Amino acid sequence: MVDVEEGGCHCGALRYRLSGALGDVAHCHCSICRRVSGGTLVTWVTLPFEAFQWLAGSPQRYMAPETCSRYFCGSCGAHVALVTAHSPDSIDVTVATLDHPERVPANRHIWVGSRLPWLQVDQGLPEEDEENL
Repeated sequence: MVDVEEGGCHCGALRYRLSGALGDVAHCHCSICRRVSGGTLVTWVTLPFEAFQWLAGSPQRYMAPETCSRYFCGSCGAHVALVTAHSPDSIDVTVATLDHPERVPANRHIWVGSRLPWLQVDQGLPEEDEENL
């Protein structure tokens, strides 16, 4: 059985589909994710690039840092996905842009050295100083 999830940006200009098991889901606490999203953390689901498909729209791209292509909606600004040179065969998608983010819970924390000291979320999950995968 293949799991299928869909999602998109706030205004609907971008739509995408994910196919396959969504097992690697991480709360990222790095300062770059916070700054580009405006949030206290970003929760990402990582999957093979071939399991991702744009259904509608063409995203804008922003390089931050220079090894990471971040894709966002040029109309509403929603941060949707990223591809890093360190893992070019996979894509990270923001869980918050899924149509049903409640079905994709995080299973770890990454870049916890940058975590905001007052933020407490999913405290029982494993933590990584960087990203070990």
